[in-house]
Amino acid sequence: MSKFPFETRTIHSLVKVFADEPLNAEPFEQASALLNETYSFQLAYRSDRQIKHVRAEAKSALPGSVTIREVGLVPAEFPMYADHDGFLLRDTPGLYPDPLYPLNEGLVCLPNQWRSLWVTVEPDSGAAPGLYEIALSLQSEEGETLGTSSFELELLPAALPPQSLIHTEWFHTDCIATHYKVDVWSEEHWRLVEQFVRTAVKSGINMLLTPLFTPPLDTQVGGERPTVQLVDVEKNGNVYSFGFERLQRWFDMAKASGVQYLEMSHLFTQWGAKHAPKIVGSVGGREEKLFGWETDAGGAEYSAFLAQFLPELVRFIEVNGLKESVYFHVSDEPTMNSIDSYRAASELLRPYIKGFKVFDALSEYEFYEQGLVPIPVPANNHIEPFLENGVENLWTYYCCAQYQDVANRFFAFPSARSRILGMQLYKHNIAGFLQWGYNFWYSQYSIKTIDPFRVTDADGGFPAGDAFIVYPGPDGPLESLRLQVVREALQDLRALQGLELRIGRAAVLELLEEGLESPLTFSSYPREAEWLLRKREQINRKLSEVSEFAT
Repeated sequence: MSKFPFETRTIHSLVKVFADEPLNAEPFEQASALLNETYSFQLAYRSDRQIKHVRAEAKSALPGSVTIREVGLVPAEFPMYADHDGFLLRDTPGLYPDPLYPLNEGLVCLPNQWRSLWVTVEPDSGAAPGLYEIALSLQSEEGETLGTSSFELELLPAALPPQSLIHTEWFHTDCIATHYKVDVWSEEHWRLVEQFVRTAVKSGINMLLTPLFTPPLDTQVGGERPTVQLVDVEKNGNVYSFGFERLQRWFDMAKASGVQYLEMSHLFTQWGAKHAPKIVGSVGGREEKLFGWETDAGGAEYSAFLAQFLPELVRFIEVNGLKESVYFHVSDEPTMNSIDSYRAASELLRPYIKGFKVFDALSEYEFYEQGLVPIPVPANNHIEPFLENGVENLWTYYCCAQYQDVANRFFAFPSARSRILGMQLYKHNIAGFLQWGYNFWYSQYSIKTIDPFRVTDADGGFPAGDAFIVYPGPDGPLESLRLQVVREALQDLRALQGLELRIGRAAVLELLEEGLESPLTFSSYPREAEWLLRKREQINRKLSEVSEFAT
């Protein structure tokens, strides 16, 4: 062992370890998981001096992989709004734990700072139930053992059912092109896009925003985002022709990556559906911008374009056998102030996309009552009227505005406040979940590019952690601890659904809310990480008793 003070401690995945404060988390040394579940915990460590090139190793008889990554620190200048609800870790600017780095060059232990390693356990499909020890060690470059620890993971004789929740985190292909400085839809761009898609799918994101045309999202009025449209357009007089070669490649890539659902990018601008998205096309052999902020959404020219485009798009989708998997958007976040323009846009699209699912984020129940949005996606702090009125096939979302009472994934929030979402989705039988920022690496309104390792708040636009949940590594995506916690939330949801298949929904709800002073809602829920972990253990044990794998 080390000749000088060196501390290690296994802790659960819901702890955020800050370098500038003592580690108060109790040791967490054993837990259970289901046979096909990805399980995560952390190894925290602290040295009284600087040590370079430290190696971390994990040994276990568990059939599968045990991966160790370093939990990195990134700055948050804008961690939270001033009128927050107090349920957060801190509201001060500073360094926050979030990106997960591979241990290619080893660790650098800095003096008197608690840091952590993220340990991910992924059992093989043939792994047998049983108790498995995971032995962890940290060693110096000279081979000296600095610290050791162990964790016992019990694989239970039960499995998670397939994910039924539809989950989309908006995928920004332009951000990938600009950050990596590659041409849009070049081979290198395609390679990177696929890597980021596969990372999303692995984490439970099974719907993919598809840029038919450059998505009109978080764009300054009158401004532009880089052109990323998948559909080729050629204009000859008043006649348009379309090429779907890139869209076909997108469909094929998505399928190969495990994507189950495709959401077509919005066909009208955000916040009111008053304009067309940016659409470029070839006119007389030269590329021109055909539509954009200067285009009246209800004008004859754009209406004529949609009348020619949408029937061809629909045929192409049907030829690919994707009609049941494709969803359409009209415009993001409409309000009663924009009801007339949204109604006009919706009525313009309706004859062409009959039979397809249409959904949009909106938070005014009065707007939904107009019958214009078949599948509403209210924010989780505005969902109660939708629940009270029994809206079916209900989705929900959160973004920057959902920072009081409800779940969200900001840097400043405890991880438990993110993970509770899975149990809330189960309790309220939610069909889908949307978040707008899988990889938005621009400032607010897409005015300029940012370095997400240095700017985590969209240049002061949103609290840190709202705009992205993955980082651009040197050769592809780097995951975040927040992405891992979201996956844990989805696994909680699946575990509850699996238990429901065995004992019925009423019994599961009784188990879920057992001991609570009030029913579980989107704004009322236990705040303690320990409650979440205990509850999941209860669910696991019950599942193992009634599972088909049980003996």
